[in-house]
Amino acid sequence: MRTFFILILTTSLVFAQRGKTGDKTFSHRFPPDVTNEVSGSSLEIQNTVEHDIIIVIRDQYKKYLRHVYVRTNESYTFKHLPITRIYVQFKSLEFYFEDRKVQVINFGEKRKFMFFYDASQEGNYFEITEEEFFKA
Repeated sequence: MRTFFILILTTSLVFAQRGKTGDKTFSHRFPPDVTNEVSGSSLEIQNTVEHDIIIVIRDQYKKYLRHVYVRTNESYTFKHLPITRIYVQFKSLEFYFEDRKVQVINFGEKRKFMFFYDASQEGNYFEITEEEFFKA
């Protein structure tokens, strides 16, 4: 009985450490989120890689807009985005990356961005430093 209790306790502690999609995991390291209630624009992030990721979106001047935790095989939608060009950065395992493509967000647009791993597409991302990822 004691072994069963220890097994249940250990299992629950392991799963309790994992965030949920939509969590603001690093809110203490970033400024407040930037929104535009009248823009009607959104960006849906789909995570199809085999591990959880943390997404940061930045404006055309690389200023912080928002961040979010996204579990594997789940998606999250950033709503009320400012009208701007969007840079997408992400933390994957212990590494930090930025997408080479710029997403243009116009009034009322609903965009999608899918994270996937394809060896032939490795040139779409470049590695950045932890400092670049967490800068305001």
